[in-house]
Amino acid sequence: MRKRFIAGNWKMFNGPAAAADFMSRFTSGLSASEGIIPDIESAKMEIAIFAPFVSLQTAISSKGTAPIIVGAQNVHWEKNGAFTGEISVPMLIETGCTHVIIGHSERRHIFNENDEELHKKIIAAIEGGLIPVFCVGELLEEREAGNAFNVIRTQLLAGLRSMDSMTVAEKVIIAYEPVWAIGTGKTASNNDAQEVCAFIRKLISDTFGEGIAEKIIILYGGSVKPENTAGILSQKDIDGVLVGGASLKVDSFLAIAKAAAEQN
Repeated sequence: MRKRFIAGNWKMFNGPAAAADFMSRFTSGLSASEGIIPDIESAKMEIAIFAPFVSLQTAISSKGTAPIIVGAQNVHWEKNGAFTGEISVPMLIETGCTHVIIGHSERRHIFNENDEELHKKIIAAIEGGLIPVFCVGELLEEREAGNAFNVIRTQLLAGLRSMDSMTVAEKVIIAYEPVWAIGTGKTASNNDAQEVCAFIRKLISDTFGEGIAEKIIILYGGSVKPENTAGILSQKDIDGVLVGGASLKVDSFLAIAKAAAEQN
C-alpha cells in the first residue's frame, strides 16, 4: 500500500515569526491527535510543510523532533553562480530541507517557467538529494476545449524525460493541480480528480512500467479543505493532497491530517 502524503504549501505567507508560531501549535496538535503520529511512525503517512525560503530554517528548528518534513517551494537548477535572487539545491540541503515543489501552476503561469526549465530543476533536485513534488495541471480553457489530458501528458513526460524507472519510483512525487481549482474555492469532483490521477498513473505505467506506476505517489491539489479531504483520498489513485490556504491554519491542516489518518 502506498503511503499518504499530506503537504501544506504556505506560498508567500508565514515569515519566520509566523512559521515558529505555527510549528509550535501544530506539533502540539499532532501530539494530542490520536492516530496521526502512529501512522507516521509506521510509514503509513507523511506530513510536509513547504515554507518560504526565509522561513525554512525557522520551520525546521521549531518543529523539534516532530516527524514533519520541511520543504522548499522552488529551486534553481544551477549549484551556484551569478543568479541574483535564486536559491540552489545545496543551499536547501544545508538548511535541512528534504523536498521541493517544482512546477507549481503559479510558477508556470505567473513566472512563465517552461517545461525545459522544470526538467532541469527536477534533475538538479534529484542529483542533489532532494525529492521533487512535481506539479502538472490544466487551465480552465484547456479543460473546456477537451485538451486536459494532452496538456498533462506533455507536462509530465517533458519533466521526467531521460530519467530511469527506479529514480522516478523512489525519488519523485507527482501532484495533479487543476489550475482552475487553485485558490478559487472550486474543487474538481472526486470522480474528475480520480480520472486524471488514474490517467497519470497509466501514463507512468506505459512509460516506466506497471511496477513503477504502482509505487509512485500521486497527490491532488486544488481548494483542499477538511470537509472534502476524505472524499478525495477515498479515490483509488489519489495518495495524498497538496493543500494551499487551508494549510495556513493550524486547526484546518490538523483536521486534514486526521482525515488522512482515518483513511489508512
